Amino acid sequence: MKFFKKKIPPPEKPPTYEEWLRRFAGIDPIALRRNLRQLKEQPLVSILLPVYNPDLDLLEAAIASVRRQIYERWELCIADDASDDPQVRSRLKQAAADEPRIRLIFREQNGHIAACTNSALQLATGSWCALLDQDDLLAEDALAQFALELDRHPDAGLIYSDEDKIDEADARSSPYFKPDWNPELFLGQNFVNHLGLYRTDLVRQVGAFREGFEGSQDYDLVLRCVEQLEARQIRHIPRVLYHWRMVTGSVAAAPDAKPYAREAARRAITEHLERQNIAGKVEANPDNPEAHRVVYSLGARVPAVSIIIPIRDRVELLQRCLESIRAKTDYAEYEFLIVDNGSREKETLDFLQALERGGEARVLRADGPYNFSRLTNAGAAAAGGEILLFLNNDIEAIEPGWLREMVSHAARPAVGAVGARLWFPDGTLQHGGVIVGLGGVAGHAFPHLKRGRGGYFSRAQLQQNISAVTGACLAVRKEVFDNVGPFDEENLSISFNDIDFCLRLRAAGYRNVWTPFANLIHAESASRGHQPTKKEQIHFVTEATFMQQKWGFELLHDPCYNPNLSLNLPGFELAVPPRL
Repeated sequence: MKFFKKKIPPPEKPPTYEEWLRRFAGIDPIALRRNLRQLKEQPLVSILLPVYNPDLDLLEAAIASVRRQIYERWELCIADDASDDPQVRSRLKQAAADEPRIRLIFREQNGHIAACTNSALQLATGSWCALLDQDDLLAEDALAQFALELDRHPDAGLIYSDEDKIDEADARSSPYFKPDWNPELFLGQNFVNHLGLYRTDLVRQVGAFREGFEGSQDYDLVLRCVEQLEARQIRHIPRVLYHWRMVTGSVAAAPDAKPYAREAARRAITEHLERQNIAGKVEANPDNPEAHRVVYSLGARVPAVSIIIPIRDRVELLQRCLESIRAKTDYAEYEFLIVDNGSREKETLDFLQALERGGEARVLRADGPYNFSRLTNAGAAAAGGEILLFLNNDIEAIEPGWLREMVSHAARPAVGAVGARLWFPDGTLQHGGVIVGLGGVAGHAFPHLKRGRGGYFSRAQLQQNISAVTGACLAVRKEVFDNVGPFDEENLSISFNDIDFCLRLRAAGYRNVWTPFANLIHAESASRGHQPTKKEQIHFVTEATFMQQKWGFELLHDPCYNPNLSLNLPGFELAVPPRL
């Protein structure tokens, strides 16, 4: 994917979250109630509230947030886990006396969060259940938005929403505007979290909450639930429906407040992989110890890789690229396939001839006007490897495991294209995956992010499904490439051909993956670096227009992004207005 830079006026300064809430987060309770009355189904929702020695004022606020729900078909199932504070029992009994939809159970012995939540579940009579912590708050339209979503998708089994944080003065901050269901990201981070709603029979079917996973009992539950669901049955409501309280000692205030939680999470993920017969292991994320990394096994037979590199002269770039791969890469089963688009410099021609004579690479001649799609397709057609790796000649390998990491994803049956984390020579991020719609057609996530920074909710440090990845370093199985079809030589000869290819992969049912555990340097456009001519600028606009006409809806609704986040570069800022 190639971008031309042009001077455009800077966009309006993003609002603060407080300003954004005032402008865009209001609801119309009368309209919501009118819509709710028209629903075919109005399921009873059992809200599970485990309690242990709570701050009584915060507990009462949590209960009040349930009683304020616009959707009225709920019951609040409260289980007290043998609290020491005698006031807790009296306050809970008073709450139940004031509200007939509150159901209570008092445990005789403290069993911790999983056992206590299971006690609350025993009280549940609703067909759906939701989880609420004792000091958190539900938005008043939380259950109403759930009921509307369920009406649109009646076969759903799990529904989750966006969330934010709230302090002890009720000031809101840190909204997490989440992607739609993203299975790869979920293995690195429990983004479902709050608000999560589940079919009650599904929760009971998978064994409810398991003791021994305290701190990550919700994570473990979701992993077991999604194993029983198809992706279309996991729904995301892109609205903030849950306010996570920041109090001393809470994970909301300090992510490392419960170090045992991350170990429980890794055990839960490990067991999930075993149940799914996925060969792999779970490790601490090397960039972020609170998050996780799944290392997929390649098995006994390592697939051969054809590394396809289009060039025209600039031999010093190709030399550095090849030398770095040979010196740094710990993956042995690969070949170099150089596609030469009319090189003329003697030094380049001599080098290519020497590569061929020494059996170090195959060289294809592809003369004619520069057409990146045509060069790439020619390389793919001649490749003998099971995995195709399209690589720019201005890429440099900097660590041994990059190719193994990419192949471990590309070899998985459900995966289409795989992209790497690419860095500029100055050490800032060049490619963190591609958000479609960003900047008009597509844009790289987190451009120029400094090393060590996680970006929006650590996404620059987490493996994830992504709508598209750059063709500068893209791996895909040859059979998938052949099935989906080559890069578009006619309409996208230079720009956005990789984006179009990735979107076609997604439309065919494959999931594209970006991994931060394959790191390389990319001196972007160094091989053909020059100021674009007027003709080139017109060509770029023509290809961008083609993309907008072909993929218009998808460019506004990237499922790996969020409609509350802006499509103005650099992205991951509040959208004005949201695209809801």
